[in-house]
Amino acid sequence: MIELKTPAEIARMHVAGRFVAEVLSEVSRVAAVGVNLLDLEHHARAMIKERGAESCYWDYAPSFGNGPFRNVICLSVNDAVLHGLPHDYALRDGDVLSADLAVGIDGWVADSACTVVVGTAAEEDLRLIRATEEALEAAIGMARPGNRLGDISAAISAVAAGYGYPVNDEFGGHGLGRTMHEGPHVSNKGRAGRGLKLRPGLTLALEPWFARTTDRIVYDPDGWTIRSADGSRTAHSEHTVAITEDGPLVLTRRESERPADPTVRP
Repeated sequence: MIELKTPAEIARMHVAGRFVAEVLSEVSRVAAVGVNLLDLEHHARAMIKERGAESCYWDYAPSFGNGPFRNVICLSVNDAVLHGLPHDYALRDGDVLSADLAVGIDGWVADSACTVVVGTAAEEDLRLIRATEEALEAAIGMARPGNRLGDISAAISAVAAGYGYPVNDEFGGHGLGRTMHEGPHVSNKGRAGRGLKLRPGLTLALEPWFARTTDRIVYDPDGWTIRSADGSRTAHSEHTVAITEDGPLVLTRRESERPADPTVRP
């Protein structure tokens, strides 16, 4: 179901969005060589509990997962990119860590993800992360009244093509609001001018994710963690965005974040 939100409801989602941004910033800050993924999970749990927020992941049991999910954050390392199940793993120098978080506050949800390098960063990993961030900003730029859903998808795939990265369209963005997943699905691959017409009040989680050398995915035995099929490294960037009369409003922007510069080419 697609539900258009009022300005007051978007403001309530923004409250949740600011908190999601705060938690992701903190997780990114404390992620360091030697830190265990389970420590990051419990750190996020403590912040959520203290705020009185509600995890959208806890007890989540979709058809594709080996549910229910019993964690509050997805932590994906290196070739893992989506739905990473926190487990007993100490981060190593040069690891690429993607953190994905969705919470609800007072009945309204926000969802966001970011990717960081732990310790020494390889240039090819920074390039991959930069591509997802630039694709996200390009997608946000298309989230305007009168545009089409395909304009968002096409913007993402165009950035990927510019960097030479393939695009998987099995998992992408989605609507959200009162729940974590609402209509419509937002593919990371599409054609401009096609699809649903964008209207004020539509709230979307836009989330480009790329693997360096494949568009195929495989699942871990845990039934959740999704990896690149060829073991190449991955990156994932996501924001909750509201379409307003004045254009896109990002509800999960982190204070330290700067939008990727679309004039910088690969």
